[in-house]
Amino acid sequence: MQVEHLAHRPSWDCASCGMPWPCDPAREYLAAELGRVQLAVYMWANLEEAAGDLANLPAGEAFDRFLAWTRR
Repeated sequence: MQVEHLAHRPSWDCASCGMPWPCDPAREYLAAELGRVQLAVYMWANLEEAAGDLANLPAGEAFDRFLAWTRR
């Protein structure tokens, strides 16, 4: 992945562009590098880790942010 587009914890914002991670560049890279199932599993693992840091983020928003886009 482009090193600058990594999640910065505990905010889970992109370390480069400041957008909520995974930002568009991170999504594009991950989708190109990982198969569909691998991508979903990887993002599920990130969602589980982020859940502790983003406890105030509604579950639906967390799902959309980390997983919903992987089905496209």
